[in-house]
Amino acid sequence: MAIKQPESMDDLVYFTDRDTAGGPVRMWVFRKECPECGKMMGKPKDAKGKVKIRASEYVCECGHTEQKAEYEDSLIASAEYTCNACGKEGEAEVPFKRKLIKGVQTVRITCDCGAHLDVTKKMKEKAAKN
Repeated sequence: MAIKQPESMDDLVYFTDRDTAGGPVRMWVFRKECPECGKMMGKPKDAKGKVKIRASEYVCECGHTEQKAEYEDSLIASAEYTCNACGKEGEAEVPFKRKLIKGVQTVRITCDCGAHLDVTKKMKEKAAKN
């Protein structure tokens, strides 16, 4: 079963296309539908109509709001990857919950061969083992 591909960046909360230590990964996270009206939720807009970048909540046109942490923890990340360990191209869907791995906020994808592909927050580098 193929994962759903994004048609527009407007449909996404998060998108990245990068090379990781485990291999190249393209990851995206679709916006969530409002549980009350079914429309897409997004960050609030200011008086000029611009999106508030560092907003602490997500809102819907109908007035429903959710806190950022609660909203983002309920999302699913979809990814296409090529594993460096086995050379396999694959797809995965994982919860969009960042975990602290070696001191960096990371979304971890596991290949069928058991190798890990880590997508870190803001291109951070992992701490070296001493």
